[in-house]
Amino acid sequence: MPLTLSLGAVSAPSAAPVLVHVVPVIPNVHSPARLLAYDGSGIDGGLYTRVTGWAESAPHWFDQLVKTWSAYGIAVFALLMLWAWWRARAADSVVMARVLASPLIMVVAYLVNSVLKSLVEEVRPCQQLPGSFVIESCAPVGDWAFPSNHTVAAFSAAAALWYADRRLGWIALAAAVLMGASRVWVGAHYPHDVLVAALVGVLVALPLAALAGRAAPLVDRLRTGPLGSFLGAGAA
Repeated sequence: MPLTLSLGAVSAPSAAPVLVHVVPVIPNVHSPARLLAYDGSGIDGGLYTRVTGWAESAPHWFDQLVKTWSAYGIAVFALLMLWAWWRARAADSVVMARVLASPLIMVVAYLVNSVLKSLVEEVRPCQQLPGSFVIESCAPVGDWAFPSNHTVAAFSAAAALWYADRRLGWIALAAAVLMGASRVWVGAHYPHDVLVAALVGVLVALPLAALAGRAAPLVDRLRTGPLGSFLGAGAA
């Protein structure tokens, strides 16, 4: 409720009083997280709007194809892991240990990325640049952009698979690049969200994949037990 003060005029005593409305200052009630929310548009917002402009000009069928890949393409990495497991049944136990660890490595990378998201709290580009064309529905406030979860999952899976099986690893890497690019195309992320996520995924996955090879003696023992048919006989 504004407060009204009546001030008499100094130069003209007979003049009507001057009414001054004093609005009380309301303290900021927003949480520190909201105050520290980061605006990433200054880094590569121009490139983001250029890419989404290309998406706006692209054929509708192509945009829908990219949208579908962006939303569900992560399932391809699960299929590649299954393929890697099948191939590893005839490989040595080091390879099998790394293949079996790849889903766990993917989860660890996702968790690390979630921590980074909560620390940076970068506002989604579709919220910061509301006039931009987007294919995917804009995520709600609080669903932070940096780094990209989809991209970090894709690249961590690709790196883990590459360490275990080079042939499938290169296929997974190509799929990861397409996943990262699709996240910008649909309007969900800035390019730097994707690039940093790719780096995070690889940096988390490679050392964990290397360590997973130390579980080879355990795989050797399991191959002689009830899980032998699941793990395969290994290399002759």
